[in-house]
Amino acid sequence: MTDITLLKQMIRGAFCDVAYPGDECLKGSREGDEPYLLENEFKGKTDWTILGADFLDQAPDGYASALSFFSDEAFRFYLPAYLIADLNNALQSADPTFHLCFGLDDFYGSQPINPRRYGDRTWLAEKQRKFAIFSPSQAAAIVAYLQYKATQDEFQQPMIEQALQNYWVVPFRTG
Repeated sequence: MTDITLLKQMIRGAFCDVAYPGDECLKGSREGDEPYLLENEFKGKTDWTILGADFLDQAPDGYASALSFFSDEAFRFYLPAYLIADLNNALQSADPTFHLCFGLDDFYGSQPINPRRYGDRTWLAEKQRKFAIFSPSQAAAIVAYLQYKATQDEFQQPMIEQALQNYWVVPFRTG
């Protein structure tokens, strides 16, 4: 068995018991069209294991932005489908690595999200809140995925390593 096969098994095992968040809890925003398009396309899709990479890579409606508009619960539920599709080199547009690392890096982590709307909330604080939903085994699977991606993607490697150091490895080191 290859390391990538073991990594996919680890991801499947860590996320196998995550419950579908429900049709009413798919979108994390009500601003713009994309959250509603996402809701329409993912409604009733209660088994992430059967979603095709082509669907994931384009949803919603060709924007390839689902990972940006999922509720926290939906992000957690569908993330393993994206991770496995990415490990299969089947994604061209959707980028789970970016969504797991942006805001946890040294540059953006300390930046305020939108001071007029969120006050002093930084990207790091927001990502810590968003990712607190992951169990230790899910976080370990994410860490393993990110460590693998760091060896495969020279462009994203610095951001991945900073995210691992600044967030992913530290909170779950003893978990």
